[in-house]
Amino acid sequence: HDHIVRYIAQKRRKYQEEFIKYGFTCSTVNDVDHPQCVICSEVLAHESMKPGKMQRHLETRHPACIQKRTHAQQTQITANALKASYEVAYLIAQSKKPHTIGETLIKPAAVAMCQAMHGEKIANELMTVPLSNDTIACRIHDISKDIKSQLINRLNGKKYALQVDESTDVSNSSQLLAFIRYTFDGKMHEEMLFCSVLEGTCTGSDIFNKLDTRLKEMRLSWDNCVGVCTDGAGAMVLEVAPHVKFTHCIIHRESLASKVLDSELNSVLKGAIKIVNHIKSRPVTSRLLATLCNEMGSQHEALLFHTEVRWLSRGKALGRLYELREEVHSLLKESKSEFAHHLTDPDWLSKLAYLACIFERLNMLNLSLQGPNTNILTMNEKIDAFVKKLERWAERVEQGNVEMFPELDEHLEENGLSLGNLKTHITGHLHGLLEQFHRYFPKETQPELYDWIRQPFTETRTNLPTKLEDALLELSSDRTLKTLFSISTLPEFWIAVAEEYRELSGVAMDVLLPFGSTYLCEQTFSAVTYMKNKYRSRLDVEDDLRVAVSNIRPQITLLCTEKQVHPSH
Repeated sequence: HDHIVRYIAQKRRKYQEEFIKYGFTCSTVNDVDHPQCVICSEVLAHESMKPGKMQRHLETRHPACIQKRTHAQQTQITANALKASYEVAYLIAQSKKPHTIGETLIKPAAVAMCQAMHGEKIANELMTVPLSNDTIACRIHDISKDIKSQLINRLNGKKYALQVDESTDVSNSSQLLAFIRYTFDGKMHEEMLFCSVLEGTCTGSDIFNKLDTRLKEMRLSWDNCVGVCTDGAGAMVLEVAPHVKFTHCIIHRESLASKVLDSELNSVLKGAIKIVNHIKSRPVTSRLLATLCNEMGSQHEALLFHTEVRWLSRGKALGRLYELREEVHSLLKESKSEFAHHLTDPDWLSKLAYLACIFERLNMLNLSLQGPNTNILTMNEKIDAFVKKLERWAERVEQGNVEMFPELDEHLEENGLSLGNLKTHITGHLHGLLEQFHRYFPKETQPELYDWIRQPFTETRTNLPTKLEDALLELSSDRTLKTLFSISTLPEFWIAVAEEYRELSGVAMDVLLPFGSTYLCEQTFSAVTYMKNKYRSRLDVEDDLRVAVSNIRPQITLLCTEKQVHPSH
């Protein structure tokens, strides 16, 4: 008897929460769970505590409820598919890929993975996600519009700075690109403002008119603009907003100042570039060089192409040529090249070593000026430091000291050579660089004027109005703020004190907000070149570009609620 009781107890089924999807809850009778229909309240026998029997009750007694449930489930699947299509479109735009990749690669790959791991049911649900070319384009447009809307809301009434640049794309259309810098949520942010095609000519007037039109379209007032960095249209900006600080791109000026060489050094430079391009333009020669370098145990196996687009690309090309000079000479000699004799000429190699060194230094300066969140103060400090180095280097070379140019110093020492006539060429070049840097970067009359912004707790003597100077004295005595200053960036600190020291913070941010270069524009033009290639030459890049480079996360859930839930959308 006891054995039968235990057997029955083991066979008793327990209610599971998932049974609610069949319309059943639990009713306990004599400590035994019974399924109870939530629609008609009928309590079924304990033996009916099975999905199949509960489903049969639902189908036979309440068929209308099944139709409603099926519709609700289908609606949820469609809503999920809509959200999934937005997420995929967002990823496609961020990776700068063609819109067709959604239907030709992403969906087939996702379905294949689901079939392998979860079976046909889930794979079939994935098939409902709309990822056609037109759908992805629409999704990206919606996402871009949402990001732009969020940006405009953030900018409402705020001070801002602009950087503007123009470039030509693969279809020979002139693209005008603008980035904006503003404060939001205690930090300084940088976002793409717009990318517009310039119709017809690309004069300073055309650039300004397009810029002015787009700012009005986004309800941005020139009154709130504190700075514009560009290579043109500055005069017209100052006409409508005389308070705006106009900056000619510091990186562009540094590149222009670097373009000075006497005929002797220029001849060596041209010869070196010819050697590099001679080898790189011949695949067989490049492979032979790689093999030769490998056999001789060289660290590198290839030369770097020189491109005229970026003058300072010469630095790395010259450095690599000097490093592989023995291997390159062996290759050129074997092929009876007219350039081979250069690489055994000590005087020519000395000049090459110097050029490799000085271009590397100029390139390092250029790189230090690049990047996001830079400001005019720090960029000018780096230029000033480099000018001081040039002055000191010229003095050292006059004394016969070339330690600051390691490749040249090593070459002279290894070959027992003296500077000789090279001293004249080097000092002449360094003085030429100094002259150009002074021309493009006139020395500030009072560089210490902004020291109070850099060091508000040590520099309290300023040329500020009395009211602001008193505010600075009060701020500099606040030990809590001193601790905050030690753990914050300059912009973060001055934004943080804005509530208590609004005017003082405003003056500081008017100096820190303006861009010093058009680096973000140039970096983004690389993305334009990648996206708008010969296969996508008709693409209107603004929406794709905004989604690709923006730091603002789109509100995809909100977009889904605004969109009609339908599989074809």
